[in-house]
Amino acid sequence: MTEAWVMLVYRVPREPSTPRIAIWRKLRRYGAYQLTDGVVLLPASPRTREQLEWVAEDAVNAGGSGEVWEAAPTNPAELERIRTELQEARGAEYAEIVAEAQHVAEHADPAKQLGALRRRFREITRRDHFPTESRETARQALRTLADQVVEAEPARPS
Repeated sequence: MTEAWVMLVYRVPREPSTPRIAIWRKLRRYGAYQLTDGVVLLPASPRTREQLEWVAEDAVNAGGSGEVWEAAPTNPAELERIRTELQEARGAEYAEIVAEAQHVAEHADPAKQLGALRRRFREITRRDHFPTESRETARQALRTLADQVVEAEPARPS
């Protein structure tokens, strides 16, 4: 069975740079895999297709071009390489959360830091198209931190 992907082929003028940077940031937020300059991939779903259609529209509005295609790698090794690269990228982000959660006691406001780490975790999971054990490790680190924050809070009078 071949896995379906959506592919965005786009071009944006170099100047002004603001639209090009905004597009790059959106694609990064979506977890897109950059195949080459101006060509990105996401696993096919109604949500990812819509996301790339929005970016294509942004490229056209910036004076460039953008087309969304359905695609499928013909070589299983290529599919596995792309999947692995995406998993490794998200895994590194999850590892940062784990490391920060383990050192949160060094922060002035651990509860505030917990909230920030939870927001980052949610952002990462939105672009984590191929979850691995690293997601669960980060989730568990946040649970442990939440327990520590609750234990450290002074008891409130009833």
